[in-house]
Amino acid sequence: MNNKVTIDLISSLKNKRKITMLTAYDYPTACLVDKAGIDIILVGDSLANVVLGLESTTQVGMPEMLHHAKAVRRAVKNSLLIGDMPYSSYQLNSDECVTNAQKFITEAGCQGVKLEWFDNCLKVTEQIIQAQIPVMGHIGLTPQTADKIGGFKCQGKDAQTANRLINQAVELEKKGCFAIVLECLPDKIAELITKKNKNSDYWYRFRNSL
Repeated sequence: MNNKVTIDLISSLKNKRKITMLTAYDYPTACLVDKAGIDIILVGDSLANVVLGLESTTQVGMPEMLHHAKAVRRAVKNSLLIGDMPYSSYQLNSDECVTNAQKFITEAGCQGVKLEWFDNCLKVTEQIIQAQIPVMGHIGLTPQTADKIGGFKCQGKDAQTANRLINQAVELEKKGCFAIVLECLPDKIAELITKKNKNSDYWYRFRNSL
């Protein structure tokens, strides 16, 4: 029996059951996560902190991300695999965003990529999706640009920033994101975003260190 999770399958499950996602950085962890039946595995750039001992996710680059994504790919039989694009691969030089996204697909065997919100996010998202690469968005606490949003703390706690996050989610959905990570938002704001947007899936995530 083929239990392979695809983008189309994820889309078909919306509003039908909970959709699960976990992060994995290596082969043994990915084996366990995949066997547990988790729908989506994210190879997160947080490996900079928790695996490589770096101070910031901005310090990890494409070589490291592709190396770990390949290791995870060898373990995954069923889960949908998403590669987290590192800061330098699309924010420092957006002209290289499609080329770098394609490497996650062709070299690492991922089925899509994740992008954190930044000033030029919508343009980059559009370019990658036009290249036929599925994109998962990420708003709220965005570690790659935490220094620009007040640090590692809950986002959207006032009306102005809450409205901005809601609008970001709407715009990402319009560009064609199949899913959006909502990191460290008030639960009411996450609920509003989820109800307002009908075509994308959402993962609401807290960081235990906050």
